[in-house]
Parts: sequence; structure tokens; C-alpha cells
Amino acid sequence: MELNEEQLKDAETKLKTYLPRSLTAYGTLVLMNRAKPDPMKVFVDTWPDFHVVVCRPEREQKGDSFKDIIVFATDETILKETIRNPCVIDWSAYLCVGVELQHSETFRAVASEKNICSSQLAFCHMMILNDVSGLPTTDSSVVSLSSLDESHIGLMNQTWKFGNDDAVPMIRNMIKNFPSCCVLDADGKPVSWVLTYASCAIGMLYTLPEHRGKGYAKVLISTMANRLHAQGLPVYCFIEKENTVSYNLFKSLGFTEDPSYKGTWFHFNYEK
Repeated sequence: MELNEEQLKDAETKLKTYLPRSLTAYGTLVLMNRAKPDPMKVFVDTWPDFHVVVCRPEREQKGDSFKDIIVFATDETILKETIRNPCVIDWSAYLCVGVELQHSETFRAVASEKNICSSQLAFCHMMILNDVSGLPTTDSSVVSLSSLDESHIGLMNQTWKFGNDDAVPMIRNMIKNFPSCCVLDADGKPVSWVLTYASCAIGMLYTLPEHRGKGYAKVLISTMANRLHAQGLPVYCFIEKENTVSYNLFKSLGFTEDPSYKGTWFHFNYEK
């Protein structure tokens, strides 16, 4: 069943009891209940006691399918039955799905039933900051900070690892509706930045090569973490397994990894 506005608030509260395993779905509902993001539908297997939550962005224009489907589940059998339902997931379209690693085989099994190709896009550590008191302070007289705006979409897309034309609607949604932060140069142009995904995870951290080595990443992470915390939002991120530089950076700022949780992203029905 699809949740209505009031049920979304109750579901957020229920998902909080499953933290940290439910963090991506919880963060998605937190932002949905506080901001005005692009349209998204949230499905559960039963209500009010659920075992599966599927957060599915609505596809209104070409490229919208790039936005991730976020899933939380406590029962693999029920998860399989839920995602088989075409009202929940349209397997005839391109899909990008973010799930806990243990659910990936369930998705691949359903895709196999339907003769749909699948491939892993990323395998990540989830890192959480529970205490912001140890973050370094920022001297505003030394670093000029601002939020990103829609004029920066092209730069974000050009420098993002997964950037392409289909990613533009997702990036626009992030910049318009969710917290972001950037360091500006003397001409008022972003040289380093960080955004917030629809799941409330910090991401797309990037510094232009000619401006690296100045500590901008630490400034941005600390600023964003304090901002999210002050708004009552979860403070966490995903770091790709092979990205040891980012892993060590976030760890140095007090982020800790939950060793029991690994996040993975798959895409289905993609063009080979």
C-alpha cells in the first residue's frame, strides 16, 4: 500500500526504531516530511506494522529514473513479494536501486525471473556522526561559504563520477530542496562543495584540482554536519569501498562505521 502524508510521519517514527539499518529509508522520509522534494511514493507491505519500505521517485521526465529507489526490509520473503508487484516497482523501466547488501540477492533473483540484466554500481561503507561537538570550527573571515544554486548544476554534473545528462534532474532536486554548502573563490564561484542526497546522506563532495590541499573538504563536512544536526536531521554518508582517502577523512572528523551494514547500488534494465 502507498502511504499518505500522515502515515509518512508515523512511518518515520517507526523507522527510527530500526536505526542504523533503516538509515537510508529513515533519512528519505525525514526530508520528505520537512522539505518539498521532487515527487516520491512510499510503499509498505502492511500498515501500521510493516516489514518492507520502498521509497520510489516518480518519473515525470526523461532522466528521472536516475534517481535512486531506496529500500528497507526486515524479511526477505516479504521483500521479494513486494518488489514483484508492478504497482510498487516497474521492472520494464531502467532502475537504480540502493539497498543493504543482504537484500541485493533478492533483487537480482526477481530481475532474473523477469530476464532483466543487472549490474552493481557501487559498494559502500556507511559512516555515521553521532556527536558534532568535536568538529573543527570555521573562520568565516578566511573561507567564504555559501549554498549552491541552480546555476551550478552543470558544474556539479560535470565533476561527479556518475554525471551525465540523465543525472541533471536528480542534481537539480538536491540543490533546490536539500542542504548544500560550497566554498567560493574571489569571483564568487564554487571551488569546493558538498550536497545532500534525497536519503539525507552527505555526498558529491568535490574540490577542483587547483584548489586542493587547503582543507576545504574538512570545512564543508563540518559545516554541513552542524547544519544537519541543528535541523534534527541524521548526519551520515556512504563511502565507496575503494575510496580510502575519503574514508580516512570522514573518520578523522569523528564519523564511525557500522561494520554490520554495507550499502550497495545496482541498476537494472540498463543499455549494455
